[in-house]
Amino acid sequence: MLTQYINKSMGKAVYDKLEDDSFSGKIPQCPGVIAFGETLYQCQQELRSSLEGWLIVKIRHGDKLPVCQIL
Repeated sequence: MLTQYINKSMGKAVYDKLEDDSFSGKIPQCPGVIAFGETLYQCQQELRSSLEGWLIVKIRHGDKLPVCQIL
């Protein structure tokens, strides 16, 4: 179930190419989940890692996850 949540969340990711030709990515439904990378692939991997960390903190603190907006 957690893997499915991560995959669906990653499907909502928004990426931008920056002036220095690197990339930034974020998941608007998950505040604070943001990443940067020299390539789009690196940015995606960093974003997934950021999302996983964000989820661990949210779950550990008993916070609600933005289920309705993602699933």
